[in-house]
Amino acid sequence: MDEWFSALTLFEKVYWITAIAGSIILLILMVLTFVGGDVDDLSGDVDVDIDGDSGIGFQFLSFKNLMGFFTIFGWSGISCIENGLSTSTTILISVICGLLMMLIMAALFYYLSKMQSSGTLKLKNALDQIGEVYLTIGANRSSIGKVSINVQGTLRELQALTDEDTDLKQGNVVQVKEVTDNGILIVQLLNK
Repeated sequence: MDEWFSALTLFEKVYWITAIAGSIILLILMVLTFVGGDVDDLSGDVDVDIDGDSGIGFQFLSFKNLMGFFTIFGWSGISCIENGLSTSTTILISVICGLLMMLIMAALFYYLSKMQSSGTLKLKNALDQIGEVYLTIGANRSSIGKVSINVQGTLRELQALTDEDTDLKQGNVVQVKEVTDNGILIVQLLNK
């Protein structure tokens, strides 16, 4: 192994060291990502604990992306050298391949982050949903009751009022027509 490495030119050594070091670090980062390790700390992310922080979105320059750049830069450079390309062509091709890898990784992590859900209940999503009265709702908004309704994929019991002339009793099927500013559903009897 020592004989092989010492026989390489400085140009070839730089590409081999870059490719091997980048590959090892990228492999460790990917294993930590899939296992659930906190790799964000390596990139210097100091805003991790801020509530409601949605991040900066598309992030081209990050530690993971840099390791992807160096890995592809090294291996594409080695491939160019092995195929007898000139030094300038090798550098140009390896830089372009590395930048493409950074762009692909940035886009991948950006779209993966968009798939996350905050888990926050948005009552506007209850509009036009059909549910069932759980606790009696007083006629003409005289008393607040509760309805069981599926909102955002989860069955929930939410406070409700009605403009109907009669009380809505337990078991009545209702539809949400409005959501007040303070989060109370306005429902109407579905089968009149």
